[in-house]
Amino acid sequence: METSQSIEPCTAPPTAGRPPSPVCDAPPATRAAWDLVTVPTRQGLEAVDILRRGAIDAVGPVLHDDGCETLGFLVPPGTAARWDVPGSTCTETDGRGAGLAPPEPPVEGSDWLVPPGEADLATDPAVLRAALGEAARLIEAADSCR
Repeated sequence: METSQSIEPCTAPPTAGRPPSPVCDAPPATRAAWDLVTVPTRQGLEAVDILRRGAIDAVGPVLHDDGCETLGFLVPPGTAARWDVPGSTCTETDGRGAGLAPPEPPVEGSDWLVPPGEADLATDPAVLRAALGEAARLIEAADSCR
């Protein structure tokens, strides 16, 4: 699994012979190809609201961790190589993700905020980038009023 953070976007091509990931050990028939954008919970919840308030409900499946510290947006494969949003991380699954059928989330220690079936298969990265930017500005404005 490769990870890209906003400070240093991942541009390296996928390599063969990577060690297996405990998160991505689903049988091949149930695997889904997607990348995962992880953001702080507050910004992620604002982004989900922004995406749902738009002209079209543009949010795909979203995970939250059990500690309620982060949200993860499922995005199309290949997004990690181009992801550059400050304060977020994009992890490439290279098609080794677990199945997306509820109720089981594909990452241990997480649960669905927006489960598959209630959303598109993945959130459009450009739309998510814009929503995360708007969410960051809203949070900054709200925090400066205190």
